[in-house]
Amino acid sequence: MADLSITAANVAAGSGAKTTTGTAGASVTAGQVVYLDSSTGTYKLADTDSATAAARSPAGIALHAAASGQPLTILQSGPITIGATVAVGISYWLSGTAGGICPVADVAAGDYPCIIGIGTSTSVIKVQFLEAGAVMV
Repeated sequence: MADLSITAANVAAGSGAKTTTGTAGASVTAGQVVYLDSSTGTYKLADTDSATAAARSPAGIALHAAASGQPLTILQSGPITIGATVAVGISYWLSGTAGGICPVADVAAGDYPCIIGIGTSTSVIKVQFLEAGAVMV
């Protein structure tokens, strides 16, 4: 398996999704998972095996592209058309590739597992972050 291959132009928040806005602290593409860097107040790419604890704690999924310093809207929870093919009932997780989303089969030892959400159709993930808070062995 591999990270979802996301077509950024097809990423969209679904009805009832919770969103927020902020500032990108790195180049971000629609569909990438971001965390809030409290030291800068900006959103950067989340990563499940980062040495930085904050980077392993997602705040949302980018709804559009932004360069560092530009405004960014993120989806915090609820349905998202992710711009990739997903499977109904399969859980999707924060990847070891910065900003990536992977199926559960790709979560490995050394990762700090974090569920992004569950596929509810072939194109939609219901986002609800859930972190384990511990490293997989």
